[in-house]
Amino acid sequence: MPSLRQDYPNSHSFSLVLDGVDIEADDFEDCFFEAGCDDALIAVIKETVILDFDRAAKNLIHAIASAVKDVQSTGARVIRVEPDPLVSVSDIAERIDASRQAVSLWTLGKRGPGKFPAPVVRVNSDTPLWDWTGVARWLYINDKLDDPGMIVKAAIVSYANNAIAYAGSTKPNQFAPLAEFANLQQ
Repeated sequence: MPSLRQDYPNSHSFSLVLDGVDIEADDFEDCFFEAGCDDALIAVIKETVILDFDRAAKNLIHAIASAVKDVQSTGARVIRVEPDPLVSVSDIAERIDASRQAVSLWTLGKRGPGKFPAPVVRVNSDTPLWDWTGVARWLYINDKLDDPGMIVKAAIVSYANNAIAYAGSTKPNQFAPLAEFANLQQ
């Protein structure tokens, strides 16, 4: 079988946050390599395993779906895909290389055209969070973001996380909604 890297020269970067991995096992890293995750860097942060992928695929949804399938074949469970779809003022500033102060002024309606999207989490707190898809759309419409692909990537990551959450609530280690969307064989 030809390598995906030859078939699809474009690679897609994302991370999968995992559960159900015995980090004390001698071969825990090898099982991911053998399952086809040779395009991922493995990190363990606060006893949570994160695989940082740079996966060649037809498109991002195929890359995520195939990575989820490979990871699940090891017995690990995918918790979520990152970059996180919920963002703070600092996250927004970092993602678009803007100052935190400029982003804060946009969120408060003190600068920039049009109404900035409302926060979706912690609305009444000092650290509200926004949906990155809506923020990226606002940024693009208001000429603060040049790449419309960031909106598409944000929507795909959000969809993938919803599919993973749905699958986790019905049958563990199943990702049928994600695979169906990507039109992949299980």
